[in-house]
Parts: sequence; structure tokens; C-alpha cells
Amino acid sequence: MSHLPTLKQLKYLCAVETYQHFGKAAISCFVSQSTLSAGIMELEEKLGVTLVERTSRSVRLTPIGRDIFQRSRVILAATDDLVVAAKAGSEPFSTEMRLGVIPTIAPFVLPQILKSVRKSYPDFTLFIREDLSHDLLSGLRAGRLDVLLLALPYPAEEVAVSHLFNDELVLVFDKRNSLSKLKKLKVKDLMGKNILLLEDGHCLRDHSVSACKIGAEQANLPFQATSLNTIVQMVASDIGISILPKMAVDAKILQGTSVLSRQFDEPEVQRSIGLMWRKNSPRQEEFEALGRLICKSLNKC
Repeated sequence: MSHLPTLKQLKYLCAVETYQHFGKAAISCFVSQSTLSAGIMELEEKLGVTLVERTSRSVRLTPIGRDIFQRSRVILAATDDLVVAAKAGSEPFSTEMRLGVIPTIAPFVLPQILKSVRKSYPDFTLFIREDLSHDLLSGLRAGRLDVLLLALPYPAEEVAVSHLFNDELVLVFDKRNSLSKLKKLKVKDLMGKNILLLEDGHCLRDHSVSACKIGAEQANLPFQATSLNTIVQMVASDIGISILPKMAVDAKILQGTSVLSRQFDEPEVQRSIGLMWRKNSPRQEEFEALGRLICKSLNKC
């Protein structure tokens, strides 16, 4: 069976595709560049194909190399699941867990969640990765992350999801804005208004557009932000109005500004918050237990 690739070789190939650089890939694998390069060449010899195009300026995978990379990623993730399954007979939260969280959730709920985790399971190690949904999903598929806390729905294949709770979307505006005079706020009241949203890539943008029926001409302003804190400052400058998660407002993101918030007089203006994990993960029961712990720590159950 010496002709079969090793997991280490597959890991080296995945690192090269991820970093597009032999030096950086080697660092991520905690080996020297020469060791990683030799491992890639051994893999090519075993498979009888060229996997990597090497030039003086760039490193990229060949078409067959990309196919092998996709298959390798699945194999490595399954191997991680195998190791976890071997430990699954022990008590829940007895091993480490890698949790991915999107930026429009992380700063507003993690303090309560982590406090509850430390209190209930002092020996449990929860690693946190904050990133956009697309990048978190890539990490989940590659086995770098075990479970994601994000806004649903989010398009993904071969995953399981668990709805935890709904988070209202609220309108925020400067106190000088005419909307402050409304006694009841309806989605139709946003027609024709300049609405500031996060830049493309943030799922809150898509959820806000859908829930509030925001037209393309309202959402495509030349002013876009990468964080909710920046959005708040832009609203405070009366550049426009915006849509924020209620969890952010409850966490006092508006404190010290001239920005006011108003809830919609319509129940469907909200987003679903939930967990996502690989469909065949052996830790499903543990992830479901994490979901219950999250809801309890946030008083959502």
C-alpha cells in the first residue's frame, strides 16, 4: 500500500492551495519549506500526475490538482470526524471545539455565551473564529472549524442546521430625522429613503434587503461599511438610515451617539440565528447541546 498518499501529503497540498505560497503553506503545517515541497513531489510521483504549477512568481494548482485538492479536503475533514467519534463516548464538552461566528453576532453574544460555558464546563475549551459566512463555511468544509453560529438561511450543501432563536431587525436613524416623529413604523415607510448597509459579503445585508423589501436603488449607495460600529457613526452624521440587529442595540452599540432605534410594527422583520455543522459529523448531539446552552445563556429559552 506504499503507493497510497499519506494524510500528511494531502494536508500539504491543501495548504498550498489555501495560501498559494510554499513558504506560508509550510509555516501553517509547522514544517520547513523543503519538507513541504518534497512531500508535494512525493504525492505527485505516487499519483503519476502534476498537481502544482511552479513559477518564479506564483504557485497554483493544475486542473487535476484542484480536483485532488477538493477530494483531499473531504478526506481530511472525515479523518478529523473519525478522531472525534473515537472520543464521543466521553461526556459532552470534554474535548475542544472550534466555533465560527459572523461579525454581526460575535461581539454582542459571545461574552454571555463564554461566561455560561466557563461556569457550566470549566474544563471545556472553545476556540472562536470570527469571519464572514462564506469564509466560515470554507473552514467548516475543510475541517478547520467544527460548528458555525450564523444567521440563517445561508446556502450550503452537505450541512445540518439548527434554528436557535429569532433576532429582530430594527431601524436606526439620527434624532434629527423625520422618521423620529412616526408613532408606528412600517416597512413601507422606508420607501425612497437612503439606507446604509454593510458591504457585500455580510449576510446581514441580504437579510435586511429581504426582510425590509429594500429596493436596489436604495441599497446601492456609494457609502458602505465593513462593521456595524462604522454604520452607526455614518447614521450619526445623518448620511442615511440603517437596519441593525436588535442584539446589537441591546448591547448598547448606540450609546454615546445621537442615533435612535425604532422597532417595526411588523413581526416578520427579523433574522434567524442558528448553528450549522457538517452533515455527517459525529458530534451532532454535542452541537445540539451547545445550541441549548447558547439559548439559555441569552435567555432565549
